[in-house]
Amino acid sequence: MKKVIIGSGSAFWGDMLEPAVEMAERSEVQYIGFDHLAELTMALLNRMKLKNPEMGYVPDIIPWMKKLLPVAAPKGIKMITNAGGANPLQAALEVKKAVKDLNLGPMTIGVVSGDDVLPYLDEIRDQGFKFTNLDTGEEDIDRIRDSIVAANAYTGADEIISELRNGADLIIAGRVSDNALYVGPLMHEFGWEYTDEYVNQVAAAVTIGHIIECSACVTGGMSNMWRISERPWNSGFPIAEVFENGDAVITKTPDSGGIVNTWTVKEHLLYEVIDPNNYLMPDGIADFSTVKLEEAGPNRVKVSNMSGKKRPDTLKLCIGYKDGYIGEGMVLLPAPDALEKARFSEKWLRERFKILGVEFEELRIDYIGVNTLHGETAEIEDKDYNEVGIRVAGKARTRQAAETVRREATHLWTQGPIGSSFGTPMNVRPVIRLWPTLVPREAVRTESQLMEVK
Repeated sequence: MKKVIIGSGSAFWGDMLEPAVEMAERSEVQYIGFDHLAELTMALLNRMKLKNPEMGYVPDIIPWMKKLLPVAAPKGIKMITNAGGANPLQAALEVKKAVKDLNLGPMTIGVVSGDDVLPYLDEIRDQGFKFTNLDTGEEDIDRIRDSIVAANAYTGADEIISELRNGADLIIAGRVSDNALYVGPLMHEFGWEYTDEYVNQVAAAVTIGHIIECSACVTGGMSNMWRISERPWNSGFPIAEVFENGDAVITKTPDSGGIVNTWTVKEHLLYEVIDPNNYLMPDGIADFSTVKLEEAGPNRVKVSNMSGKKRPDTLKLCIGYKDGYIGEGMVLLPAPDALEKARFSEKWLRERFKILGVEFEELRIDYIGVNTLHGETAEIEDKDYNEVGIRVAGKARTRQAAETVRREATHLWTQGPIGSSFGTPMNVRPVIRLWPTLVPREAVRTESQLMEVK
């Protein structure tokens, strides 16, 4: 039975590079997928592109390709990344320069774009479609229309498959879904189509992609297995050995640290999942309730019996819009009486904001080491802590109001309780808020092209 070996080389913008290089060097992978995007990353990249038309891609792609290509290209490993972000063509042009500098040509680069629907967002609305906020239920984007800075659809593997068929050695995409980076190669290699005949196989590809897409998160990272993970500071990234019937074995780079067992796979199988029976992706709908997991050896888990439904008629659309500013400050308070000092500092700040007449849309004051993560649900033990940090964050409509938070927090250094310590003041930053919604699949104008590097 035909087998395809595919690995995950990145989970986010800023992930570790060394495990990806080690995977290329030490494993038999045929493909490596690199996810660099999150829901709001596209809005940030679009802002970069507005300032400079030659930016807008994830800048990591250049040093990463310079390290990876000399290893991957001679071995015939094909790499697929969504680091193109808001400007995949420019990203490809920059990588083309790197290929030439490294003398690794000839090579072909597939460029996948078309997820940006902002230029024709109003055309879609004119046809009667409403962009309902999936979180709040707000019916349409009228209130925020003038503040929108990005509107990117989560597209599927269609164009990735097309460029692999065209012979691409490397594919640089924009906002394709995380697991489309893995669905594409599997559908291409096995000849699976978006038809009734292959519904379960495509759902299997979606499931496998979901399991490995967050790199070390299935090999011991972010896991209850952290106590028994072997050399977690040198964790290997995950590899899926996928068979033509849709079954797979999840493992990791040979001789690497970390751990793969049924629990790490279960943990990530349910990560960021609302309905396990209906995991909606642009390429298909996976049903995780039928999945069977079995230990298949040390750091090897067999995944089988995957199923699902045809792909949905709509795609997820992430609209980013400007929504004021946030100011932030932090002060560290020592024993004795650290908790009492923190409570005094909170009162001091609130009274200062009253005097200045500052209005916040949201204001949070948390005690670091006491209730920062659990918030109001945390039971505050009235004891003499060694130290307590106070973190204040205020969201306001204007930069001037947000600046008040930073400025007043710094005053606690000299006007607060004795022993107050303060680090570098944090800059006020604009808030880009997410408006999650749906868009008709047929309205999204995806496209791809092949770039030759000689």
